[in-house]
Amino acid sequence: MKKWIVAALTLALVLTSALAAAESVKTGLYVGADVSGSKSATADAAGAVGSTITLAAVTVDEDGVIDSCALDVVLCSIGFDQEGKLTISTDTLFASKNELGDAYGMRKASAIGKEWNEQAAALAEFAVGKTAEQVSAIAVGEDGKATDVDLVSGCTIGVSGLIPAIVSACENAQDLGAQKGDRLALTSTTSISSSKDAAADAEGAGQTYTFAAATTLSGETITSSVIDAIIANVKFDATGAITSDLTAEIQSKNVLGDGYGMRKASAIGKEWNEQAAAFSAYVTGKTIEEVLGIPTEGGKATEADLASGCTVSVSDMIAIIGKAAQ
Repeated sequence: MKKWIVAALTLALVLTSALAAAESVKTGLYVGADVSGSKSATADAAGAVGSTITLAAVTVDEDGVIDSCALDVVLCSIGFDQEGKLTISTDTLFASKNELGDAYGMRKASAIGKEWNEQAAALAEFAVGKTAEQVSAIAVGEDGKATDVDLVSGCTIGVSGLIPAIVSACENAQDLGAQKGDRLALTSTTSISSSKDAAADAEGAGQTYTFAAATTLSGETITSSVIDAIIANVKFDATGAITSDLTAEIQSKNVLGDGYGMRKASAIGKEWNEQAAAFSAYVTGKTIEEVLGIPTEGGKATEADLASGCTVSVSDMIAIIGKAAQ
C-alpha cells in the first residue's frame, strides 16, 4: 500500500513538473508588400509590375523574447507590353525564396557560399533569444546589410526589410495555444490570376495575391495558426504606362481589419480577418492530414462548425497549412 502511495505521489510530481515545464508562447505573423520596383513600358522595353512580398513568423514568450523565427520573401514580376497586354500567363504561381532553395541561384555569387534561404535562416536564428527591441537595434550599414560580425558570418544579404518584419511579427503575436519548443512553419502561396490586359477604355492590372500562415506544431498536431493575405495591385494603361502610385502603403487584410470592407457583404456579418481567425481556431488541435481533408464546395467549407464562422473561400488557407508538412 505504501509503495502504491509513493508511486502515485511520484507520478503526480512528474506530471506537475511536466506541466510547469510547458511554457506558453505567442504566435505572430507579418505580411508586407512593396511594388516600388515596377516600371512602365517604353518604346525599347516592356513594362513590369514587380512585387516583393516579405514574410516573417515568430513565437515569443511572456517577456517578449523570441523562441523561434522564420523568414521568407516572394519575388513576382508581371510583364506587359507597350499596348498594356500581359506577357505572362495569369495561371502563373510564384514560389518563395525558401521554396526555391538552390534554384534561386545565390550560392555561386555569395561571398560566404550560402543560398538565400540559408542566410535568412541564419538571421532568424540570430533573432532567437532577443526581444523585438533588440532585433530592431541590429546594426545595419548604408547598403542595407548587417554589420554585426557574428551575424555577417552567416548572413550577408540585405536585412533592412527583414528586421522590421520580425519586429512587426513580434508586436502582433497572440496567445493561441503554442508551447515553447513547438515547430514553427512559415508557408505561403502567391498567384496573379486577377491580373488583366489594358483596353482602350479600361486600365489593365498586375495583381499579386499572397496567402501566408504561421503554424506551430507539436509532432503532427497543430498548436496554433495565424493566417493573413495581401493584395498588391498595380494598374497600367493601353500605352503601357503605370498609373498607380508605387509609393502608396499596401496593408495586409489582417492589418486593414474593417478597412477591407467585407463585413457588410458577409452573410454572417464578419470581416475577413475574423473569418480567417475562425479558420485558424478550427484547425488548431487537428493534424495537417485532417486539415487537408476538410470538405469544401466551390472553395468554401461545408462543415457546419467551420462554416458558421468562416464563409470565405478556404482552399488557399488549406493549401498553406498543408505546406507546413514539408
